[in-house]
Amino acid sequence: MNRRALILCLAAGLGACQNLPEPYAPPEQRQPVEDPRPYRLDRVIHMSDADAPSRFVKDISPVLAGSWRWTGKHPALNVFMRASDAVRYTIDFTLPEVTFKDTGPVTLSFYVNDHQLASVRYTEPGNHHFEKPVPPAWIPVGRESTVAAEIDKIWTSPADGNTFGFILTRIGLTQRVSGPTQ
Repeated sequence: MNRRALILCLAAGLGACQNLPEPYAPPEQRQPVEDPRPYRLDRVIHMSDADAPSRFVKDISPVLAGSWRWTGKHPALNVFMRASDAVRYTIDFTLPEVTFKDTGPVTLSFYVNDHQLASVRYTEPGNHHFEKPVPPAWIPVGRESTVAAEIDKIWTSPADGNTFGFILTRIGLTQRVSGPTQ
């Protein structure tokens, strides 16, 4: 029986051997398909970001309340951009009912490097989002840009005389590019 097992093992082993054709070429290499979706480069500062205060220029409270901060009349901060094409200004903010009942409708103006991008009148309190393309000439490539907003009417607290503009959640610049980032 040992002889029989040995012969079967040898037959199985020899049957498994196969010579590859000469020469053996590796499979054809193909370039990956480019992703047609645009990539986003965000330079948006969320007020809850740990490093947010290091970007503040003026009129943004150092006190964080959840994920937002109070502003003064003209909040501004700096962001760094590596390119100037397809850049959009973006901001999320709240006009609280408590201030709105005294100020009434307000107008907010939005700025990039001291250029006024737009001015919008808000007739309702609550959460708001503003976004608009920025002309490429306004963005210095490889340098910081200042993004800002300005409210036309500030609210003064009757209790302590402190002034408040609006509640800021996030502000900055975004960029859509057609290829992968490096």
